[in-house]
Formats: sequence, C-alpha cells, structure tokens
Amino acid sequence: MKEVDAKVVKHDPNFKELVKKRTKFAWTLTISILVVYFSFILTIAFSPSLLATPISSNTVTTIGIPIGIFVIVFSFILTGIYVRRANSEFDTLTTKIKENLESSK
Repeated sequence: MKEVDAKVVKHDPNFKELVKKRTKFAWTLTISILVVYFSFILTIAFSPSLLATPISSNTVTTIGIPIGIFVIVFSFILTGIYVRRANSEFDTLTTKIKENLESSK
C-alpha cells in the first residue's frame, strides 16, 4: 500500500468508525472472559470446598466440573459472537473503505 493510500484510509470516516466499534467490542468481550475466568480461578484459590461440593449425594462429580466446562464453552461462544459480528458489520465497513480507496484513485 502506498503512503498516499494509507493517508486516504486513515482519514476515511468508515475507517474511524470501524476502529472505534471493533475496539469497543473487543474490549467488552475481553473483559467478559476475564471476569469469568478470574472468578473461576479465584474461587479455586480461596474457596476450593465450594467447587468440591458434589452435584448430588449419590455422585462423585463435583460442581467444579460443570463450572469449568462453562468457562471453556463461554470462550467458544464469545469467539463465535466476535466472528459473526466481524463477518457482518465489520466486513461491510471494510468493503466501504476499499470502495472509497478505489474511487479516490
């Protein structure tokens, strides 16, 4: 990409909107997974007996197993949410930026 092209893209309002939306969305998802993950880790550290509680009286499976699985599944769900939004909204803005760059040449 030429330096002139980079300046055109940098000043494109669609580019500014894309960066703003993507950054805000990425931070929201990042904070969400960090809260879930560190809550799990802190529970392990400071209250392991809570996670060691059996699900029912006649089983050896503890409540920590489904909670741990939830943390993993939650990560996959957040990834899917990001990919879905990236493929729709963010790709649309990227296409507009490319079209503006082509029309400015």
